Amino acid sequence: MRCKRRSGGFTLIEVLVALAVVAVALAAGVKASGALTRAAERQSAQWLAQLCAENALVQLRLARQLPSTGDNSSACVQAGQTMQVRISVQPTPNPIFRRVDAVVTQPQDGLDVNLLTVSTIMGRY
Repeated sequence: MRCKRRSGGFTLIEVLVALAVVAVALAAGVKASGALTRAAERQSAQWLAQLCAENALVQLRLARQLPSTGDNSSACVQAGQTMQVRISVQPTPNPIFRRVDAVVTQPQDGLDVNLLTVSTIMGRY
């Protein structure tokens, strides 16, 4: 009786299964790295927006007078990116204080994307 010897290689099915597993793992890695890249870009944009908002609020504080109520908008350029800063001043129940909101937006795909909102209270000096 003759014994059939099997060669030591892999079958086609085993190779295809291994390739499928590797492909799924690579696709998951690409998706995860894309999410990390978008998160890093968003964090950078929010940091620049924070600089714009703080600059606008410091400018109001340096005026050393109670800001008048209403809205005001201006452009802010940080690291080559142009953002829009909208300052909204609202009265409070106490006439000595005003609520000031700084909303920073950036145009993206034809829409203004809200990056950051900073609120504070300012009073008479």
